[in-house]
Amino acid sequence: MRRLITAVALLPLITYVVLWGTNWLFLLLVTAVSLLCFYEYSGIVAAHGIQLPGPVGYAAGLVVLFVPRNELLVVTLLALVALLLALRADPLPKGLPQAAALLAGVIYIFGTLRCAISLRAIGPYWLFFALGINWIGDTAAYYVGRAAGRHKMAARLSPAKSWEGAAASVAASAAFGFFFLRWLLPEVAPPMAVLLSASGNVAGQIGDLVESALKRGAGVKDSGNLLPGHGGWLDRLDGTLFSLPVVYGLLTLI
Repeated sequence: MRRLITAVALLPLITYVVLWGTNWLFLLLVTAVSLLCFYEYSGIVAAHGIQLPGPVGYAAGLVVLFVPRNELLVVTLLALVALLLALRADPLPKGLPQAAALLAGVIYIFGTLRCAISLRAIGPYWLFFALGINWIGDTAAYYVGRAAGRHKMAARLSPAKSWEGAAASVAASAAFGFFFLRWLLPEVAPPMAVLLSASGNVAGQIGDLVESALKRGAGVKDSGNLLPGHGGWLDRLDGTLFSLPVVYGLLTLI
């Protein structure tokens, strides 16, 4: 019940900001969510016994989120800064894990949410589409998995996930994406609508498993407790962080 109440409370707000909110309000929301997710990611990293240079990570993340161009150069320089900071590690063997955790976290959180900004620049409906295929897919997987899940998909990472739930997730996302794009972006051909929906959904399910692996490695159940019934913001957005760049990448390529 708490999971449903939280979703009902957040959905109107996010829908309004994505579709009709001013640009500054949208950017403010993305910034706040990015910082919260990185905070939770830092907690998971710390539980792995890896220390993050916190202020540097947040500052680097905001640069990645808002730099107007030369993103590859920025990420390359970030990698060099991370390696430079690793020189301070004591003992030195901890330096490389610290540098890797910093670089991975900035790209994982801020780099992927940068794609949300890019998708909205193409059109608000495209961003809502990328978010919607995850919302619908997660809901279908949750209820179908609980009711009919028999075959475990990745018991070592997430015991509750089943192949039945995963299949329902893909099917529900494909159906949602097909009708959503036919209604609001009719220029998108039906096969392309299904391809984008299914690809984004599969990427999202992989993202869910990745975060589960990070949490299991850290020995924690949730990334946080800010969203009752869901855990933390990173728990809620783990799939979205993977699907956003996939949907945006397919759009720019095709």
